[in-house]
Amino acid sequence: MEFEAQTLDYNLPAEKIASFPLPVRHDAKLLVYKENKISHDHFIGISNHIATGSLLVFNNTKVFHARLHFYTEKGTHIEIFCLEPANGNDPSIALSNTNKSEWLCMVGGAKKWKSGKVSTKFTHNNIEINVHARLLERKSDLFQIAFEWENPTITFADILQLAGELPLPPYMNRKANAEDEMRYQTVYAKQSGSVAAPTAGLHFTEEVMQLIEQKNIDKTFVTLHVGAGTFKPIKTAHYKDHEMHEELIDVTILSIENILLHTGKIIAVGTTSLRTIESLYWMGVKTFINAYISLKDLSISQWEAYKLKQDVTAYDAISALIRWMKNNNYTRLVTKTQIMITPEYQLKIAEGLITNFHQPKSTLLLLIAAVTGKDWENIYNEALETNYRFLSYGDSSLLMKSDVKR
Repeated sequence: MEFEAQTLDYNLPAEKIASFPLPVRHDAKLLVYKENKISHDHFIGISNHIATGSLLVFNNTKVFHARLHFYTEKGTHIEIFCLEPANGNDPSIALSNTNKSEWLCMVGGAKKWKSGKVSTKFTHNNIEINVHARLLERKSDLFQIAFEWENPTITFADILQLAGELPLPPYMNRKANAEDEMRYQTVYAKQSGSVAAPTAGLHFTEEVMQLIEQKNIDKTFVTLHVGAGTFKPIKTAHYKDHEMHEELIDVTILSIENILLHTGKIIAVGTTSLRTIESLYWMGVKTFINAYISLKDLSISQWEAYKLKQDVTAYDAISALIRWMKNNNYTRLVTKTQIMITPEYQLKIAEGLITNFHQPKSTLLLLIAAVTGKDWENIYNEALETNYRFLSYGDSSLLMKSDVKR
């Protein structure tokens, strides 16, 4: 059965989009889809719907101030949106660079920036810091840009934090305010490198975490740095012609061992966590087939999951991945995934998903259909009819894997 791209569409009225967060994170509504039936609760009660002994997998990425404002010598404004380090570098390294750091960026006003440097400046500890940006080359719809500054005590992370802006999604139609500095981060955010929050985690509070622990629901953390490509709308006639962007994942061997221990009882907190753990499965399949595979060849391309050996159990795949890491003395796995999860995809690791309500014609909605089958339409219609709030600051859902893809 094939889902045409246009069938993963729905009418999302502007008034259903949440532009601001609720005062208390866990007061959000919670739609529960379990055993192909829908029920309702509030997020504070989510532990009541998750079985004891389950494992929640969280994405601990942290959003950085990715939007910078520069000016040409004539005073023309150029907006630069840093997406990811150039040349596949680890964000933690690129952010810690001093004097120079190269990034792939989107540029507002690119036609006005034909050559030369653009500049910005700010004051830190009573010292004026001048930052220059040079356009190195254009790569498809992105630009490779070199940022340069002279103060050796200032890192690029410092520059972003002091001179940059938190990049709220464009559909909010507003600039970030002081409240967003806290509320557009999860309470467990740790590894800086994302241009958008893993929004499923925005509802978790310390109180919710305590209730989860009291029910003996385990948790572990992975890192997938969210790029703008995650939210890129599908504009092709069929989603199979849509190109996903690669995203960096960083997972410790301890987290992978925890996944192994909970095989069959794993719930992903967010689409990014789900993409990460499903990618780990396919990396495990690769090591199951070839125990001597290189780290470079371990990354997952967009359609590779549909072409690899399909009958390796989750236990065998994750076990093989752990063996490979130990044999190669890796305590953490840092690589890239471009996996595109479509309605035809059969989940290998995740049994359920905690997630917000996503935009029409998005790859995120394709992933929802992989979890719930065609019931995604009933779920979204129910959410619209019962006044759920949509998108990043919206309400939440717990979606357990559908018994039947219908």
